[in-house]
Amino acid sequence: MNDIPIIDLSLLSRPDGGGVPEQIATAMQRSGFFYITGHGVPEQVIDAAVEGATGFFRLPLEQKRKVAVTRHHRGFNALGDARMYGAKRPDHKEFFQIGLDLPLDDPDVRAGQPLRGPNIWPDEPAAFRDAFEAYYVAIADCGQRLLQGVALSLGVARDFFAPFYTKPLQRTQAVWYPQQPRALGEDQFGVAPHTDFGLITLLWQDDNGGLEVCLPDGTWVAAPPVPGSLVINAGDLMARWTAGRYRSTPHRATNRHVAERLSIATFHDPDFNAPVNPADLVGTAADGAEVTTAGAHILSRINESFGYRKTETANDGAVGA
Repeated sequence: MNDIPIIDLSLLSRPDGGGVPEQIATAMQRSGFFYITGHGVPEQVIDAAVEGATGFFRLPLEQKRKVAVTRHHRGFNALGDARMYGAKRPDHKEFFQIGLDLPLDDPDVRAGQPLRGPNIWPDEPAAFRDAFEAYYVAIADCGQRLLQGVALSLGVARDFFAPFYTKPLQRTQAVWYPQQPRALGEDQFGVAPHTDFGLITLLWQDDNGGLEVCLPDGTWVAAPPVPGSLVINAGDLMARWTAGRYRSTPHRATNRHVAERLSIATFHDPDFNAPVNPADLVGTAADGAEVTTAGAHILSRINESFGYRKTETANDGAVGA
């Protein structure tokens, strides 16, 4: 736990921050990973989301394909649909993803802003939609409190990130890893080594484990389940926004020894047009890094990793159309 510390987020409510900002700064500079307890996401909300997701993934494949992923990056992705950049094989996982639920007549959707649109839902399990929507809201609230700690850790105002989250690109996905036979070889992963695309990730994981983190010296260490916790890590957008001060660290997941593994990952990312300028956050620009927007950065990474996005962009003739 020296490499991946445990931070009690509830202490952030103290006037002095309870030492949380300092702990976040240390973790982000060392490994880019830490656990949080005292996160405020109700246990019953987590349990309901887990029950609903488990029931969905155990359905026959033909039923799950009825809610196959849409061009809005919502819905079900089957085995083989995702390949991390540079990986030899597609990831050995299925996942179901939702985002900010926007109707087709929303101005940004009508304008064709990428990754915007309505969620889609399976008919079964019947309680899945309500449970997963409740989790989405609760984890978003947690993400906002967490970003207050991140802001304080960087020496800026507690609410620095809040204006960039009026219409966030938050994506929450339930990820199911079927048993991974050893015959598939050592180069087969549930999720191949990668860094996350966005600002910050909040991960719930079940008791089976399998998450591993690459430390700065190249050593891979396990990030085992800690009861009552969420795993937090910085993504590439955080590294870019902080001019490299905070690490976006490679990590991977396998599932070699259990019947199935479930996690719920939330990529708590800003508005599509949020300007990402390191000078605004840390007072300096990264060498050679151009000012960008959150959406442009994230979309370019998604297009590299998901097969359906490659098809969409090829058909439309432009990245992100």
